[in-house]
Amino acid sequence: MALTEGGVKNVVLVHGAWVDGSGWQGVHDDLTARGYNVRVVQHPTASLADDVEYVKRALARLDGPAVLVGHSYGGVILSEAGNDPRVSALVYVTAFVPEAGESVLDLIADPPAGSPVPPILPPEDGFLYLDREKFPASFAADLSPEDARFMADAMPGWGVAAAEAKVSDPAWKSKPSHYLIARDDQMLAEPLQRRMAERAGMPIVEAPGSHAVYVSQPATVADLVEIAAHAGA
Repeated sequence: MALTEGGVKNVVLVHGAWVDGSGWQGVHDDLTARGYNVRVVQHPTASLADDVEYVKRALARLDGPAVLVGHSYGGVILSEAGNDPRVSALVYVTAFVPEAGESVLDLIADPPAGSPVPPILPPEDGFLYLDREKFPASFAADLSPEDARFMADAMPGWGVAAAEAKVSDPAWKSKPSHYLIARDDQMLAEPLQRRMAERAGMPIVEAPGSHAVYVSQPATVADLVEIAAHAGA
Protein backbone atom coordinates (compact mmCIF):
# COMPACT_ATOMS: atom_id res chain seq x y z
CA MET A 1 0.00 0.00 0.00
CA ALA A 2 1.07 3.61 -0.51
CA LEU A 3 0.03 7.00 0.76
CA THR A 4 -2.91 8.25 -1.31
CA GLU A 5 -4.49 11.68 -1.75
CA GLY A 6 -6.82 12.55 1.10
CA GLY A 7 -5.25 10.36 3.80
CA VAL A 8 -3.74 11.69 7.01
CA LYS A 9 -0.04 12.19 6.33
CA ASN A 10 1.36 12.54 9.86
CA VAL A 11 2.12 9.64 12.23
CA VAL A 12 3.31 9.86 15.83
CA LEU A 13 4.80 6.72 17.42
CA VAL A 14 4.59 6.23 21.19
CA HIS A 15 6.67 3.56 22.94
CA GLY A 16 5.68 1.60 26.02
CA ALA A 17 7.40 0.64 29.25
CA TRP A 18 10.97 -0.70 29.57
CA VAL A 19 11.97 0.49 26.08
CA ASP A 20 12.55 3.75 24.26
CA GLY A 21 11.64 5.11 20.85
CA SER A 22 14.50 3.44 18.99
CA GLY A 23 12.47 0.26 18.65
CA TRP A 24 10.20 2.06 16.20
CA GLN A 25 12.97 2.52 13.61
CA GLY A 26 11.67 -0.19 11.28
CA VAL A 27 8.11 1.18 11.40
CA HIS A 28 9.43 4.71 10.96
CA ASP A 29 11.48 3.76 7.92
CA ASP A 30 8.63 1.81 6.33
CA LEU A 31 6.09 4.61 6.79
CA THR A 32 8.56 7.27 5.65
CA ALA A 33 9.17 5.29 2.47
CA ARG A 34 5.41 5.30 1.87
CA GLY A 35 5.32 9.09 2.08
CA TYR A 36 4.29 9.68 5.68
CA ASN A 37 5.71 12.33 7.97
CA VAL A 38 6.70 10.34 11.08
CA ARG A 39 7.71 11.46 14.55
CA VAL A 40 8.89 9.24 17.41
CA VAL A 41 8.21 10.47 20.95
CA GLN A 42 10.95 9.95 23.55
CA HIS A 43 8.92 10.20 26.76
CA PRO A 44 10.29 9.11 30.16
CA THR A 45 7.47 6.73 31.30
CA ALA A 46 7.78 8.08 34.84
CA SER A 47 4.25 9.49 35.02
CA LEU A 48 1.26 9.39 32.69
CA ALA A 49 0.73 13.15 32.89
CA ASP A 50 4.29 13.87 31.73
CA ASP A 51 4.12 11.27 28.97
CA VAL A 52 0.89 12.79 27.65
CA GLU A 53 2.52 16.22 27.56
CA TYR A 54 5.47 14.86 25.56
CA VAL A 55 3.02 13.49 23.00
CA LYS A 56 1.06 16.73 22.82
CA ARG A 57 4.24 18.70 22.21
CA ALA A 58 5.08 16.37 19.32
CA LEU A 59 1.59 16.85 17.88
CA ALA A 60 1.84 20.62 18.18
CA ARG A 61 4.89 20.68 15.90
CA LEU A 62 3.07 18.99 13.02
CA ASP A 63 1.34 20.78 10.16
CA GLY A 64 -1.89 18.81 10.27
CA PRO A 65 -3.80 15.89 11.79
CA ALA A 66 -1.97 12.75 12.85
CA VAL A 67 -2.43 9.07 13.51
CA LEU A 68 -1.27 8.23 17.03
CA VAL A 69 0.30 4.77 17.44
CA GLY A 70 1.10 3.21 20.80
CA HIS A 71 2.70 -0.01 22.03
CA SER A 72 1.92 -1.65 25.39
CA TYR A 73 1.73 1.07 28.10
CA GLY A 74 1.74 3.47 25.15
CA GLY A 75 -1.92 2.51 24.72
CA VAL A 76 -2.70 4.22 28.02
CA ILE A 77 -0.90 7.34 26.80
CA LEU A 78 -2.90 7.18 23.54
CA SER A 79 -6.16 6.90 25.41
CA GLU A 80 -5.44 10.16 27.24
CA ALA A 81 -3.43 12.15 24.65
CA GLY A 82 -5.65 11.02 21.79
CA ASN A 83 -8.30 13.55 22.81
CA ASP A 84 -6.07 16.24 21.35
CA PRO A 85 -7.95 17.75 18.37
CA ARG A 86 -4.92 17.13 16.14
CA VAL A 87 -5.35 13.33 16.52
CA SER A 88 -7.51 11.78 13.81
CA ALA A 89 -7.09 8.06 14.56
CA LEU A 90 -5.47 5.64 17.01
CA VAL A 91 -3.56 2.39 16.54
CA TYR A 92 -2.96 0.09 19.53
CA VAL A 93 -0.09 -2.37 19.05
CA THR A 94 -0.42 -5.17 21.64
CA ALA A 95 -1.33 -2.30 23.93
CA PHE A 96 -3.46 -1.59 26.97
CA VAL A 97 -6.92 -0.14 26.23
CA PRO A 98 -8.22 1.34 29.48
CA GLU A 99 -11.77 2.39 30.20
CA ALA A 100 -12.43 5.60 32.12
CA GLY A 101 -11.00 5.25 35.62
CA GLU A 102 -8.77 2.28 34.73
CA SER A 103 -4.98 1.91 34.97
CA VAL A 104 -2.56 -0.75 33.77
CA LEU A 105 -2.62 -2.27 37.25
CA ASP A 106 -6.42 -2.49 37.07
CA LEU A 107 -6.30 -4.19 33.67
CA ILE A 108 -3.82 -6.87 34.76
CA ALA A 109 -5.46 -7.50 38.14
CA ASP A 110 -7.64 -10.32 36.77
CA PRO A 111 -5.65 -12.00 33.97
CA PRO A 112 -7.24 -14.71 31.82
CA ALA A 113 -6.53 -18.26 32.97
CA GLY A 114 -3.16 -19.55 31.82
CA SER A 115 -1.74 -16.10 31.07
CA PRO A 116 2.06 -15.78 31.20
CA VAL A 117 3.48 -13.94 34.20
CA PRO A 118 5.77 -11.06 33.19
CA PRO A 119 9.09 -11.14 35.08
CA ILE A 120 8.52 -7.83 36.88
CA LEU A 121 10.85 -7.24 39.83
CA PRO A 122 9.85 -5.47 43.07
CA PRO A 123 9.90 -1.66 42.78
CA GLU A 124 13.18 0.20 43.23
CA ASP A 125 12.92 3.88 44.20
CA GLY A 126 9.51 4.16 42.60
CA PHE A 127 10.39 2.35 39.36
CA LEU A 128 9.66 -1.12 38.00
CA TYR A 129 12.11 -3.25 36.00
CA LEU A 130 12.01 -6.63 34.29
CA ASP A 131 14.42 -9.42 35.16
CA ARG A 132 17.21 -8.89 32.60
CA GLU A 133 17.85 -12.60 32.17
CA LYS A 134 14.19 -13.30 31.45
CA PHE A 135 13.64 -10.22 29.28
CA PRO A 136 14.51 -11.84 25.91
CA ALA A 137 12.07 -14.76 26.26
CA SER A 138 9.29 -12.67 27.77
CA PHE A 139 9.51 -9.47 25.75
CA ALA A 140 11.38 -10.18 22.53
CA ALA A 141 11.34 -13.88 21.72
CA ASP A 142 11.11 -13.32 17.95
CA LEU A 143 14.16 -11.04 17.78
CA SER A 144 17.73 -12.19 17.43
CA PRO A 145 19.45 -13.04 20.73
CA GLU A 146 21.75 -10.07 20.19
CA ASP A 147 18.92 -7.60 19.64
CA ALA A 148 16.92 -8.95 22.56
CA ARG A 149 19.92 -8.73 24.84
CA PHE A 150 20.59 -5.15 23.78
CA MET A 151 16.99 -4.20 24.60
CA ALA A 152 17.39 -5.81 28.02
CA ASP A 153 20.66 -3.98 28.67
CA ALA A 154 19.15 -0.65 27.55
CA MET A 155 15.98 -1.11 29.64
CA PRO A 156 14.78 2.05 31.42
CA GLY A 157 12.64 1.92 34.52
CA TRP A 158 8.87 2.32 34.40
CA GLY A 159 7.39 4.57 37.05
CA VAL A 160 5.00 2.98 39.52
CA ALA A 161 3.03 6.23 39.27
CA ALA A 162 2.58 5.64 35.54
CA ALA A 163 1.41 2.06 36.08
CA GLU A 164 -1.10 3.27 38.67
CA ALA A 165 -2.40 6.27 36.70
CA LYS A 166 -6.04 6.12 35.65
CA VAL A 167 -7.34 7.39 32.33
CA SER A 168 -10.03 10.05 32.54
CA ASP A 169 -11.80 10.13 29.15
CA PRO A 170 -10.57 7.42 26.74
CA ALA A 171 -10.01 8.84 23.26
CA TRP A 172 -10.86 5.52 21.58
CA LYS A 173 -14.50 6.23 22.37
CA SER A 174 -14.55 9.17 19.96
CA LYS A 175 -11.70 8.51 17.47
CA PRO A 176 -11.39 5.72 14.86
CA SER A 177 -9.22 3.07 16.54
CA HIS A 178 -7.56 -0.17 15.46
CA TYR A 179 -5.80 -2.98 17.33
CA LEU A 180 -2.92 -5.29 16.43
CA ILE A 181 -2.90 -8.53 18.44
CA ALA A 182 0.45 -10.30 18.86
CA ARG A 183 -0.60 -13.91 19.30
CA ASP A 184 2.64 -15.12 20.91
CA ASP A 185 3.00 -12.26 23.40
CA GLN A 186 4.41 -13.44 26.73
CA MET A 187 4.04 -10.05 28.43
CA LEU A 188 0.50 -9.02 27.56
CA ALA A 189 -1.47 -12.23 27.04
CA GLU A 190 -3.35 -12.64 23.75
CA PRO A 191 -6.70 -13.25 25.52
CA LEU A 192 -6.31 -10.00 27.45
CA GLN A 193 -5.42 -8.12 24.28
CA ARG A 194 -8.53 -9.52 22.62
CA ARG A 195 -10.72 -8.77 25.64
CA MET A 196 -9.70 -5.12 25.65
CA ALA A 197 -9.95 -4.63 21.88
CA GLU A 198 -13.35 -6.29 21.67
CA ARG A 199 -14.66 -4.35 24.65
CA ALA A 200 -13.69 -1.16 22.83
CA GLY A 201 -15.24 -2.38 19.57
CA MET A 202 -12.02 -1.97 17.61
CA PRO A 203 -11.28 -3.68 14.30
CA ILE A 204 -8.58 -6.27 14.99
CA VAL A 205 -5.59 -7.43 12.96
CA GLU A 206 -3.66 -10.45 14.22
CA ALA A 207 -0.07 -11.52 13.68
CA PRO A 208 2.23 -14.14 15.13
CA GLY A 209 4.77 -12.34 17.23
CA SER A 210 6.13 -11.43 20.62
CA HIS A 211 5.52 -8.30 22.66
CA ALA A 212 8.18 -6.73 20.43
CA VAL A 213 6.10 -7.35 17.28
CA TYR A 214 6.53 -3.68 16.35
CA VAL A 215 10.27 -4.37 16.07
CA SER A 216 10.10 -7.79 14.41
CA GLN A 217 7.26 -7.02 11.96
CA PRO A 218 7.37 -3.33 11.07
CA ALA A 219 5.50 -3.80 7.78
CA THR A 220 2.55 -5.39 9.60
CA VAL A 221 2.34 -2.37 11.88
CA ALA A 222 2.79 0.06 8.99
CA ASP A 223 -0.03 -1.60 7.04
CA LEU A 224 -2.42 -1.10 9.96
CA VAL A 225 -1.28 2.50 10.40
CA GLU A 226 -2.06 3.11 6.76
CA ILE A 227 -5.58 1.74 7.20
CA ALA A 228 -6.03 4.04 10.20
CA ALA A 229 -4.69 7.01 8.26
CA HIS A 230 -7.42 6.64 5.68
CA ALA A 231 -10.09 5.92 8.28
CA GLY A 232 -9.08 9.04 10.16
CA ALA A 233 -9.33 11.19 7.03
